[in-house]
Amino acid sequence: MRIKALIAGCTGHRLTSDEKQFFRDAQPWGFIVFARNIDNPDQLRELCNEMRDCVGRGNAPILVDQEGGRVRRMRPPHWRDYYSGEKLGDLYRKDQATGLRAAWLQSRLMAADMIDVGINVNCLPVLDVPVAGAHDVIGDRAYGTDVETIAAMGRAASEGLLAGGVLPVIKHIPGHGRAGADSHKDLPVVDSDLATLERTDFAPFKALNDMPLAMTAHVVYSKLDGDAPATTSSMIINDIIRGFIGFDGLIMSDDLSMHALSGDFSDRTQRAFAAGCDCVLHCNGIMAEVAEIAAHCPELSGKALARTKAADKLLGEIEECDIEALHAEYETMFAALV
Repeated sequence: MRIKALIAGCTGHRLTSDEKQFFRDAQPWGFIVFARNIDNPDQLRELCNEMRDCVGRGNAPILVDQEGGRVRRMRPPHWRDYYSGEKLGDLYRKDQATGLRAAWLQSRLMAADMIDVGINVNCLPVLDVPVAGAHDVIGDRAYGTDVETIAAMGRAASEGLLAGGVLPVIKHIPGHGRAGADSHKDLPVVDSDLATLERTDFAPFKALNDMPLAMTAHVVYSKLDGDAPATTSSMIINDIIRGFIGFDGLIMSDDLSMHALSGDFSDRTQRAFAAGCDCVLHCNGIMAEVAEIAAHCPELSGKALARTKAADKLLGEIEECDIEALHAEYETMFAALV
């Protein structure tokens, strides 16, 4: 079966006839949903079913950004609210064991919410290390400001997702925390030297280099490659992400429609793959854009195909648990912070 190295979004609560035909023809590896695609559990479940019907794969990855705090697509009244990475980190700073348990619980509960509607990949954990003066696009999404906290909490969150049958995506590799701009709008340039970056920004990703999926940072590290952000830099992907960090899972780009990237969509796509991305992500559902991207996406093969198969094997492996008991434990942990 031919599968394009593409993850794509759609425009609304149901697929249009044009979207269905496009996905049947393009055969993307996966999909991503946003708040615009979500109304209620039954609707979201049907949308996920439609997506998978188009590609004929019952376990096709469907992604969501469900971090907790300000970045969450599944919201009340149909789903419970969850806390930001910073709030989880507050518990860790008071008591490490409690913080780790809370991170695991939150991810395990979110995984149950997702699996119930057909979503099986969460773009979490955020492993970026914020520094003073950086743009707040990361801000309270981070577990803390030190490597040890972020790595420990990121692993607990990842293991909670995996226990619930949902794949984690470590992001934004090799680190967005030092960026002085929001890469949704502008291209951030980080001027720190290699030794500093290895000691801080890169370190949490190195600690979680055994995870199955990672999402790139649209960030230029000027001392390493002054010409291209990580997403389109072969030096960053090969020497830093594959080399120093030692990550051998699937590397997906961050959203190719973000304004940090330059050039048309064919150019962005070709540069991402030439740099070493295994798969590209397009989120906004605009058909003209994603069609241009798909036209320049290769079919999965070689190491990229092997990485998707390794990730696919982890999908749906759910450890049995008492969800209501876990919810009660979770709420008790946070009672003092509310």
